[in-house]
Amino acid sequence: MRFPALTAGMLAAAALAWHAAPSFAEPARRVPAPAIDLPASPTMKYDTAVFAGGCFWGVQGVFQRVKGVNNAVSGYAGGDAKTARYEHVGSGRTGHAEAVRITYDPRQISYGKLLQIYFSVAHDPTQLNRQGPDTGPQYRSTVFAENAEQAHIAKAYIVQLNQARTFGKPLATTIEMGKPFYAAEAYHQDFLTRHPGNEYIVFNDLPKIEGLKKLFPESYRPTPVLVNAAKGG
Repeated sequence: MRFPALTAGMLAAAALAWHAAPSFAEPARRVPAPAIDLPASPTMKYDTAVFAGGCFWGVQGVFQRVKGVNNAVSGYAGGDAKTARYEHVGSGRTGHAEAVRITYDPRQISYGKLLQIYFSVAHDPTQLNRQGPDTGPQYRSTVFAENAEQAHIAKAYIVQLNQARTFGKPLATTIEMGKPFYAAEAYHQDFLTRHPGNEYIVFNDLPKIEGLKKLFPESYRPTPVLVNAAKGG
């Protein structure tokens, strides 16, 4: 994983290893939109979605730049509250995945559109228990459905993409329901925006932002909505 608290020298050495490590990631592509989606509600002002797709720095950074998203918080999902801490999750034995909870306005963007962006640019859904240079079940590709409707749409979308052979190989994405989300430590929030020159961010995550800008220009916004700004920090 990444180690934001390392000294500059240690971080530079780690960056060399990250740069040398092959990622085997699929290139970003705009995949077809889901055939079914949640119907828009003129009265519902916000809804939530939770996605896991490798290091949460990049996934958070992508969705913070999507129009209609009001907040995107890095955190952990899939395990218990007592192990929802960075030092525990990194062991790969907690059941947690690094995840991002997205609060969005369904009048502006749909759940299906968020899924389309998730599968297109936020991560490579064909990688099993890894993402780029990071390995382990804590980096798995998982949709943490908030309800049966979300689970149904996500499952149907995975079937749709697999049947169309969109990626040329099966998706590794799983669907989990009823798993609480726990916000990550403050130093993980807004990491991409606060540390754009970080070697890990440069090699692994900034290309995702460029992919969003290029492939979804209608949904891209240059000024991200930040967790700390939402808190007034």
